[in-house]
Amino acid sequence: MKALTWHGKGDVRCEHVPDPTIEHARDCIIKVTACAICGSDVHLYDGIIPSMESGDVLGHETMGEVVEVGSGVSDLKVGDRVVVPFTISCGECFFCKRGYYSACERSNPDKAKATKLWGNSPAGLFGYSHLLGGYSGGQAEYLRVPYADVGPLKVPGGLTDEQALFLSDIFPTGYMAADFCNIQPGDTIAIWGCGPVGQMAIRSAYLLGAERVIAIDHVPERLELARQGGAMTLDFKEEDIYDRIMDLTQGRGADACIDAVGTEPDIGSGFDAVVDRIKVATFMGTDRPHVLRQAIMCCRNFGTVSIVGVYGGLLDKIPMGSAINRGLTFRMAQTPVQRYLPHLLRRIEEGEIDPSFVITHRASLEEGPELYKTFRDKQDGCIKVVMKP
Repeated sequence: MKALTWHGKGDVRCEHVPDPTIEHARDCIIKVTACAICGSDVHLYDGIIPSMESGDVLGHETMGEVVEVGSGVSDLKVGDRVVVPFTISCGECFFCKRGYYSACERSNPDKAKATKLWGNSPAGLFGYSHLLGGYSGGQAEYLRVPYADVGPLKVPGGLTDEQALFLSDIFPTGYMAADFCNIQPGDTIAIWGCGPVGQMAIRSAYLLGAERVIAIDHVPERLELARQGGAMTLDFKEEDIYDRIMDLTQGRGADACIDAVGTEPDIGSGFDAVVDRIKVATFMGTDRPHVLRQAIMCCRNFGTVSIVGVYGGLLDKIPMGSAINRGLTFRMAQTPVQRYLPHLLRRIEEGEIDPSFVITHRASLEEGPELYKTFRDKQDGCIKVVMKP
């Protein structure tokens, strides 16, 4: 089959790889009908996530048609349309039973590696390094789905692939970011990053009752899409974000702040962002937490900082004195996608949101390598790429 494969920093190729096969009774195989490039895939493209191996198949936003089912799967049949969560979860362990599917104790065969780095292991993920299972991803013509009796969600016939695809990751992640904020009537929510997850967080904050959303970025088309979603926008290259948020909130700060950027902020966002970049380049640091620092400083006393941007290692010079003395709450996670799926599917079916609004580029797998670069460099108005094998 054709698939997008990783061969090193900045080197993604479309090439032929072996077709997947049923390896366990709880597996299924899907024929991919739509897949997407995620912002977190850019971290792989940039070579900052460890334990990638040459030839690894990328991708964790996938949906398609079931073409083969293992003997242990009773609730799926050949021909079903499904969307596949990026989190691989057994449904039976301590964490899965409590709804924390992204912390599954059984799905990461590379658990020892992850534990050495992080103290314990999260769930396995599709197409996201040999720290997280080494599973082949879904930017391919076919995908093997482990624990298929727990993960895939059947897609109703009335929804298109583009409406359902983002249930795999960015819609639940953006929604979780807003859900973490414990939004109350009258709240102002500040969101750093107007990429796909940030766009979903903007709309989710309003769905959950926010009065005002302030969205921070500098890419014109991202800011325009944020405004279309009802957000007030700030360009961090044109104004001081801390001063503006304090001015807009009468000196109090935002009720909650969402970091939807993570470890690769634009180095034009501040002097500390430049210093962080130098530290990473000289192996004196692993991550660049400029946005997290700013979110902490801009949050009101006893407010919430919600973190859904990806960080991989150790963060330097985090203003914990500010957080502790002002009573901030931190909420963060890899999204336990299965926890949110039924509720978010209902919201799409009832017309409250159509996640396909974020798509700017539609392409084939063969066009994928070039679009990785386009997406990473924010060229050609690219906000979200969907590929149809």
